[in-house]
Amino acid sequence: MVAESIPDLKYWVAFSRIRRLGPIRLRQIEARFGDLAVAWRAGQSDLASAGLDSSTVREIVSGRPEIDPDAEMESLESAGIAVLCLRSPDYPARLAEIHDPPPVLFIRGTLEPGDERSVAVVGTRRCSGYGIEMATRLAGGLAANGVTVVSGLAAGIDAAAHRAALDAGGRTIAGVASGLDRVYPAEHADLARRTAESGAVVSEYPVGVMPHARNFPRRNRILSGLTLGTLVVEASRRSGALITVTHALEQNREVFAVPGSALSERSDGTNWLIQQGAKLVLDVDDILEELNIAGLSRQLGLTAPAPDTGTVENGLLDMLRADPVHVDEITRRSGMPSSLVSATLTMLELSGLVRQAGPMIYVAVPRSGRDTQSEPRKDS
Repeated sequence: MVAESIPDLKYWVAFSRIRRLGPIRLRQIEARFGDLAVAWRAGQSDLASAGLDSSTVREIVSGRPEIDPDAEMESLESAGIAVLCLRSPDYPARLAEIHDPPPVLFIRGTLEPGDERSVAVVGTRRCSGYGIEMATRLAGGLAANGVTVVSGLAAGIDAAAHRAALDAGGRTIAGVASGLDRVYPAEHADLARRTAESGAVVSEYPVGVMPHARNFPRRNRILSGLTLGTLVVEASRRSGALITVTHALEQNREVFAVPGSALSERSDGTNWLIQQGAKLVLDVDDILEELNIAGLSRQLGLTAPAPDTGTVENGLLDMLRADPVHVDEITRRSGMPSSLVSATLTMLELSGLVRQAGPMIYVAVPRSGRDTQSEPRKDS
Protein backbone atom coordinates (compact mmCIF):
# COMPACT_ATOMS: atom_id res chain seq x y z
CA MET A 1 0.00 0.00 0.00
CA VAL A 2 2.95 2.31 0.64
CA ALA A 3 4.39 2.85 -2.83
CA GLU A 4 7.62 4.81 -3.11
CA SER A 5 6.49 7.02 -5.98
CA ILE A 6 9.53 9.24 -5.45
CA PRO A 7 13.00 7.91 -4.56
CA ASP A 8 13.47 9.77 -1.29
CA LEU A 9 9.96 9.23 0.12
CA LYS A 10 11.25 7.16 3.04
CA TYR A 11 13.42 10.09 4.11
CA TRP A 12 10.41 12.42 4.15
CA VAL A 13 8.82 9.91 6.52
CA ALA A 14 12.00 9.66 8.58
CA PHE A 15 12.30 13.45 8.93
CA SER A 16 8.65 13.55 10.10
CA ARG A 17 9.88 11.65 13.17
CA ILE A 18 12.17 14.53 14.19
CA ARG A 19 10.25 16.36 16.89
CA ARG A 20 11.31 19.96 16.16
CA LEU A 21 10.82 19.76 12.41
CA GLY A 22 7.64 21.43 11.20
CA PRO A 23 6.53 22.17 7.62
CA ILE A 24 8.60 25.35 7.27
CA ARG A 25 11.88 23.84 8.50
CA LEU A 26 11.46 20.73 6.37
CA ARG A 27 10.86 22.88 3.31
CA GLN A 28 14.07 24.76 4.16
CA ILE A 29 15.96 21.46 4.19
CA GLU A 30 14.43 20.35 0.90
CA ALA A 31 15.21 23.69 -0.75
CA ARG A 32 18.83 23.45 0.38
CA PHE A 33 19.53 19.82 -0.52
CA GLY A 34 16.91 18.99 -3.17
CA ASP A 35 17.10 15.31 -2.26
CA LEU A 36 16.18 14.39 1.31
CA ALA A 37 18.34 11.28 1.07
CA VAL A 38 21.32 13.63 0.87
CA ALA A 39 19.93 15.76 3.71
CA TRP A 40 19.50 12.70 5.93
CA ARG A 41 23.24 12.06 5.74
CA ALA A 42 24.30 15.72 6.00
CA GLY A 43 26.57 16.91 8.79
CA GLN A 44 25.87 19.67 11.29
CA SER A 45 27.48 22.48 9.28
CA ASP A 46 25.57 21.52 6.12
CA LEU A 47 22.29 21.35 8.02
CA ALA A 48 23.00 24.76 9.54
CA SER A 49 23.55 26.12 6.01
CA ALA A 50 19.87 25.37 5.33
CA GLY A 51 19.02 28.15 7.79
CA LEU A 52 18.14 25.87 10.69
CA ASP A 53 18.71 27.04 14.26
CA SER A 54 21.25 25.18 16.37
CA SER A 55 18.60 23.43 18.50
CA THR A 56 16.94 21.95 15.43
CA VAL A 57 20.28 20.84 14.00
CA ARG A 58 21.13 19.09 17.27
CA GLU A 59 17.70 17.44 17.31
CA ILE A 60 18.26 16.05 13.81
CA VAL A 61 21.79 14.81 14.50
CA SER A 62 20.82 13.16 17.80
CA GLY A 63 17.57 11.73 16.46
CA ARG A 64 18.77 10.10 13.25
CA PRO A 65 20.50 7.09 14.86
CA GLU A 66 17.16 6.09 16.42
CA ILE A 67 15.25 6.17 13.10
CA ASP A 68 15.52 3.57 10.35
CA PRO A 69 13.84 4.91 7.15
CA ASP A 70 13.38 1.42 5.69
CA ALA A 71 11.85 0.10 8.91
CA GLU A 72 9.48 3.08 8.99
CA MET A 73 8.16 2.21 5.53
CA GLU A 74 7.81 -1.47 6.41
CA SER A 75 5.86 -0.56 9.53
CA LEU A 76 3.46 1.62 7.53
CA GLU A 77 3.00 -1.15 4.98
CA SER A 78 2.14 -3.62 7.73
CA ALA A 79 -0.38 -1.19 9.24
CA GLY A 80 -2.08 -0.57 5.89
CA ILE A 81 -1.16 3.12 5.92
CA ALA A 82 -0.30 4.93 2.71
CA VAL A 83 1.97 7.96 2.68
CA LEU A 84 2.33 10.96 0.40
CA CYS A 85 4.82 13.81 0.53
CA LEU A 86 4.64 17.24 -1.04
CA ARG A 87 6.49 15.96 -4.10
CA SER A 88 4.18 12.96 -4.60
CA PRO A 89 2.10 13.29 -7.79
CA ASP A 90 -1.06 12.24 -5.90
CA TYR A 91 -0.68 14.80 -3.09
CA PRO A 92 -4.00 16.75 -2.90
CA ALA A 93 -3.58 19.74 -5.20
CA ARG A 94 -5.74 22.13 -3.20
CA LEU A 95 -3.97 21.32 0.06
CA ALA A 96 -0.60 21.88 -1.61
CA GLU A 97 -1.68 25.47 -2.36
CA ILE A 98 -1.86 26.62 1.28
CA HIS A 99 1.09 28.48 2.77
CA ASP A 100 2.09 25.68 5.17
CA PRO A 101 0.94 22.35 3.69
CA PRO A 102 1.84 19.20 5.64
CA PRO A 103 5.13 17.89 4.21
CA VAL A 104 3.92 14.32 4.77
CA LEU A 105 0.38 12.92 4.76
CA PHE A 106 -0.35 9.54 6.32
CA ILE A 107 -3.52 7.99 4.90
CA ARG A 108 -5.74 5.11 5.91
CA GLY A 109 -8.14 4.57 3.04
CA THR A 110 -7.91 6.35 -0.32
CA LEU A 111 -7.88 9.88 -1.66
CA GLU A 112 -9.54 10.23 -5.05
CA PRO A 113 -9.57 12.99 -7.71
CA GLY A 114 -13.28 13.60 -6.99
CA ASP A 115 -12.37 14.66 -3.46
CA GLU A 116 -11.41 18.03 -4.94
CA ARG A 117 -15.17 18.66 -4.79
CA SER A 118 -15.31 18.74 -1.01
CA VAL A 119 -16.69 20.83 1.85
CA ALA A 120 -15.57 20.83 5.48
CA VAL A 121 -18.46 20.47 7.94
CA VAL A 122 -17.46 21.44 11.48
CA GLY A 123 -18.94 22.61 14.76
CA THR A 124 -19.06 22.23 18.50
CA ARG A 125 -18.62 18.97 20.36
CA ARG A 126 -21.36 20.00 22.84
CA CYS A 127 -24.04 20.42 20.21
CA SER A 128 -27.81 20.53 20.54
CA GLY A 129 -30.38 18.30 18.86
CA TYR A 130 -30.89 21.12 16.35
CA GLY A 131 -27.18 21.08 15.52
CA ILE A 132 -27.16 17.32 14.99
CA GLU A 133 -30.23 17.53 12.76
CA MET A 134 -28.79 20.33 10.61
CA ALA A 135 -25.38 18.63 10.33
CA THR A 136 -27.12 15.42 9.28
CA ARG A 137 -29.32 17.11 6.69
CA LEU A 138 -26.57 19.23 5.18
CA ALA A 139 -23.76 16.67 5.18
CA GLY A 140 -26.12 14.03 3.83
CA GLY A 141 -27.28 16.40 1.11
CA LEU A 142 -23.71 17.25 0.14
CA ALA A 143 -22.76 13.58 -0.07
CA ALA A 144 -25.85 12.78 -2.14
CA ASN A 145 -24.71 15.47 -4.58
CA GLY A 146 -21.30 13.89 -4.99
CA VAL A 147 -19.50 16.28 -2.64
CA THR A 148 -16.96 14.74 -0.27
CA VAL A 149 -17.63 15.69 3.36
CA VAL A 150 -14.50 16.54 5.35
CA SER A 151 -14.48 16.82 9.14
CA GLY A 152 -12.39 16.11 12.23
CA LEU A 153 -13.85 12.88 13.71
CA ALA A 154 -14.62 14.73 16.95
CA ALA A 155 -17.76 14.23 19.01
CA GLY A 156 -20.83 16.27 18.15
CA ILE A 157 -21.13 17.98 14.78
CA ASP A 158 -18.07 16.27 13.26
CA ALA A 159 -19.33 12.77 13.99
CA ALA A 160 -22.83 13.62 12.75
CA ALA A 161 -21.37 14.92 9.48
CA HIS A 162 -19.27 11.80 8.89
CA ARG A 163 -22.18 9.48 9.68
CA ALA A 164 -24.60 11.38 7.44
CA ALA A 165 -22.19 11.22 4.50
CA LEU A 166 -21.70 7.48 5.01
CA ASP A 167 -25.44 6.86 5.39
CA ALA A 168 -26.02 8.75 2.14
CA GLY A 169 -23.57 6.44 0.36
CA GLY A 170 -21.05 9.23 -0.18
CA ARG A 171 -17.40 9.82 0.56
CA THR A 172 -16.02 11.39 3.70
CA ILE A 173 -12.52 12.30 4.90
CA ALA A 174 -11.48 12.68 8.53
CA GLY A 175 -8.49 14.84 9.42
CA VAL A 176 -7.09 13.83 12.80
CA ALA A 177 -4.60 15.32 15.28
CA SER A 178 -2.70 12.15 16.15
CA GLY A 179 -1.04 9.15 14.56
CA LEU A 180 -3.45 6.95 12.64
CA ASP A 181 -3.08 4.22 15.25
CA ARG A 182 -4.54 6.52 17.94
CA VAL A 183 -8.26 7.08 17.32
CA TYR A 184 -9.59 10.02 19.34
CA PRO A 185 -12.06 9.88 20.90
CA ALA A 186 -11.67 6.12 21.40
CA GLU A 187 -15.40 5.51 21.03
CA HIS A 188 -15.13 6.63 17.40
CA ALA A 189 -12.98 3.65 16.41
CA ASP A 190 -15.81 2.11 14.39
CA LEU A 191 -16.61 5.46 12.76
CA ALA A 192 -12.95 5.83 11.80
CA ARG A 193 -13.01 2.34 10.27
CA ARG A 194 -16.14 3.11 8.24
CA THR A 195 -14.66 6.43 7.13
CA ALA A 196 -11.49 4.74 5.89
CA GLU A 197 -13.58 2.19 3.99
CA SER A 198 -15.61 4.87 2.21
CA GLY A 199 -13.00 7.62 2.02
CA ALA A 200 -9.95 8.29 4.13
CA VAL A 201 -8.60 9.17 7.54
CA VAL A 202 -5.56 11.45 7.17
CA SER A 203 -2.93 12.91 9.47
CA GLU A 204 0.38 14.73 9.24
CA TYR A 205 1.53 12.96 12.41
CA PRO A 206 3.41 9.66 12.28
CA VAL A 207 2.19 6.49 13.96
CA GLY A 208 2.41 6.63 17.74
CA VAL A 209 1.81 10.38 18.16
CA MET A 210 -0.82 11.04 20.83
CA PRO A 211 -3.66 13.57 20.29
CA HIS A 212 -2.06 16.48 22.17
CA ALA A 213 -4.12 19.69 22.52
CA ARG A 214 -1.61 21.72 20.50
CA ASN A 215 -2.13 19.43 17.49
CA PHE A 216 -5.80 20.25 16.95
CA PRO A 217 -5.52 23.90 15.78
CA ARG A 218 -2.84 22.82 13.26
CA ARG A 219 -5.01 19.90 12.16
CA ASN A 220 -7.80 22.35 11.34
CA ARG A 221 -5.80 23.95 8.51
CA ILE A 222 -5.91 20.55 6.77
CA LEU A 223 -9.72 20.40 6.99
CA SER A 224 -10.08 23.81 5.34
CA GLY A 225 -7.11 23.29 3.04
CA LEU A 226 -8.55 20.16 1.44
CA THR A 227 -11.87 21.80 0.63
CA LEU A 228 -13.69 24.39 -1.44
CA GLY A 229 -15.25 25.87 1.67
CA THR A 230 -16.00 25.38 5.36
CA LEU A 231 -19.50 25.05 6.80
CA VAL A 232 -19.94 25.78 10.51
CA VAL A 233 -23.17 24.20 11.72
CA GLU A 234 -23.22 25.16 15.40
CA ALA A 235 -20.44 26.76 17.42
CA SER A 236 -19.81 29.29 20.15
CA ARG A 237 -17.40 32.19 19.75
CA ARG A 238 -14.80 30.10 21.67
CA SER A 239 -15.20 26.96 19.56
CA GLY A 240 -12.25 25.43 17.73
CA ALA A 241 -14.47 25.45 14.64
CA LEU A 242 -13.75 29.16 14.32
CA ILE A 243 -10.03 28.33 14.07
CA THR A 244 -10.93 26.32 10.98
CA VAL A 245 -12.73 29.39 9.65
CA THR A 246 -9.63 31.52 10.23
CA HIS A 247 -7.59 29.05 8.21
CA ALA A 248 -10.25 28.99 5.48
CA LEU A 249 -10.16 32.77 5.16
CA GLU A 250 -6.35 32.77 5.02
CA GLN A 251 -6.56 30.14 2.29
CA ASN A 252 -9.12 32.17 0.32
CA ARG A 253 -11.83 29.54 0.74
CA GLU A 254 -15.58 30.07 1.19
CA VAL A 255 -17.17 30.19 4.65
CA PHE A 256 -20.75 29.11 5.37
CA ALA A 257 -22.72 29.17 8.63
CA VAL A 258 -26.06 27.87 9.86
CA PRO A 259 -28.06 30.40 11.91
CA GLY A 260 -29.28 29.46 15.35
CA SER A 261 -31.16 30.87 18.30
CA ALA A 262 -29.99 34.27 19.50
CA LEU A 263 -30.50 32.92 23.03
CA SER A 264 -28.13 29.98 22.61
CA GLU A 265 -24.41 30.23 23.32
CA ARG A 266 -23.95 27.26 21.00
CA SER A 267 -24.99 29.49 18.09
CA ASP A 268 -23.39 32.80 18.97
CA GLY A 269 -20.33 31.86 16.89
CA THR A 270 -22.31 30.96 13.76
CA ASN A 271 -24.58 33.98 14.09
CA TRP A 272 -21.51 36.21 14.47
CA LEU A 273 -19.94 34.66 11.35
CA ILE A 274 -23.07 35.53 9.38
CA GLN A 275 -22.87 39.10 10.66
CA GLN A 276 -19.25 39.19 9.44
CA GLY A 277 -20.23 38.08 5.94
CA ALA A 278 -20.33 34.27 6.00
CA LYS A 279 -22.90 32.77 3.64
CA LEU A 280 -26.10 31.96 5.56
CA VAL A 281 -27.12 28.34 4.96
CA LEU A 282 -30.64 26.97 5.41
CA ASP A 283 -30.40 23.98 3.07
CA VAL A 284 -27.83 22.22 0.93
CA ASP A 285 -28.72 24.20 -2.21
CA ASP A 286 -27.32 27.34 -0.57
CA ILE A 287 -23.89 25.67 -0.55
CA LEU A 288 -24.12 24.00 -3.96
CA GLU A 289 -25.17 27.21 -5.69
CA GLU A 290 -22.50 29.34 -4.01
CA LEU A 291 -19.79 26.87 -5.05
CA ASN A 292 -21.35 26.43 -8.52
CA ILE A 293 -21.70 22.72 -7.90
CA ALA A 294 -25.47 22.47 -8.40
CA GLY A 295 -25.29 22.47 -12.20
CA LEU A 296 -22.61 19.78 -12.29
CA SER A 297 -24.54 17.65 -9.81
CA ARG A 298 -27.58 17.73 -12.09
CA GLN A 299 -25.43 16.78 -15.10
CA LEU A 300 -24.10 13.79 -13.17
CA GLY A 301 -27.63 12.77 -12.19
CA LEU A 302 -26.95 13.40 -8.51
CA THR A 303 -29.69 14.91 -6.39
CA ALA A 304 -29.88 15.63 -2.71
CA PRO A 305 -32.55 13.75 -0.78
CA ALA A 306 -35.52 15.83 0.25
CA PRO A 307 -36.14 14.89 3.89
CA ASP A 308 -39.80 14.34 4.65
CA THR A 309 -39.85 16.41 7.79
CA GLY A 310 -43.43 17.67 7.46
CA THR A 311 -44.93 14.48 8.87
CA VAL A 312 -42.64 14.55 11.91
CA GLU A 313 -43.25 18.24 12.61
CA ASN A 314 -47.02 17.98 12.16
CA GLY A 315 -47.14 14.93 14.43
CA LEU A 316 -45.38 16.79 17.23
CA LEU A 317 -47.54 19.88 16.76
CA ASP A 318 -50.71 17.78 17.03
CA MET A 319 -49.38 16.32 20.28
CA LEU A 320 -48.74 19.79 21.75
CA ARG A 321 -51.94 21.60 20.76
CA ALA A 322 -53.94 20.67 23.87
CA ASP A 323 -51.58 20.89 26.85
CA PRO A 324 -47.86 21.45 27.60
CA VAL A 325 -45.89 18.20 27.40
CA HIS A 326 -42.43 17.32 28.73
CA VAL A 327 -39.90 16.31 26.08
CA ASP A 328 -39.51 12.84 27.62
CA GLU A 329 -43.24 12.25 27.30
CA ILE A 330 -43.17 13.52 23.70
CA THR A 331 -40.41 11.05 22.91
CA ARG A 332 -42.32 8.19 24.55
CA ARG A 333 -45.58 8.95 22.76
CA SER A 334 -44.02 9.55 19.36
CA GLY A 335 -41.76 6.49 19.42
CA MET A 336 -39.06 8.55 17.67
CA PRO A 337 -35.39 8.84 18.65
CA SER A 338 -34.85 11.49 21.31
CA SER A 339 -32.29 13.26 19.09
CA LEU A 340 -34.87 13.65 16.30
CA VAL A 341 -37.52 14.88 18.75
CA SER A 342 -35.15 17.48 20.23
CA ALA A 343 -34.00 18.68 16.81
CA THR A 344 -37.56 18.98 15.49
CA LEU A 345 -38.74 20.83 18.60
CA THR A 346 -35.84 23.27 18.29
CA MET A 347 -36.71 23.99 14.66
CA LEU A 348 -40.40 24.43 15.53
CA GLU A 349 -39.39 26.81 18.33
CA LEU A 350 -37.17 28.84 15.96
CA SER A 351 -40.13 29.00 13.57
CA GLY A 352 -42.39 30.34 16.32
CA LEU A 353 -44.70 27.31 16.18
CA VAL A 354 -43.96 26.03 19.70
CA ARG A 355 -42.59 27.54 22.89
CA GLN A 356 -41.24 26.27 26.19
CA ALA A 357 -43.78 26.47 28.99
CA GLY A 358 -41.18 25.34 31.51
CA PRO A 359 -37.85 23.50 31.58
CA MET A 360 -38.04 21.02 28.67
CA ILE A 361 -41.84 21.41 28.55
CA TYR A 362 -43.31 22.42 25.20
CA VAL A 363 -46.65 23.72 23.99
CA ALA A 364 -47.90 24.75 20.56
CA VAL A 365 -48.25 28.50 20.04
CA PRO A 366 -51.84 29.45 19.12
CA ARG A 367 -52.07 31.07 15.71
CA SER A 368 -53.12 34.37 17.29
CA GLY A 369 -49.89 34.35 19.29
CA ARG A 370 -47.59 33.95 16.30
CA ASP A 371 -45.99 36.67 14.23
CA THR A 372 -48.67 37.71 11.75
CA GLN A 373 -46.94 40.74 10.27
CA SER A 374 -46.95 39.12 6.85
CA GLU A 375 -50.74 38.79 6.88
CA PRO A 376 -52.92 41.65 5.52
CA ARG A 377 -54.55 43.82 8.17
CA LYS A 378 -58.30 43.39 8.27
CA ASP A 379 -58.87 47.12 8.79
CA SER A 380 -56.70 48.23 5.84
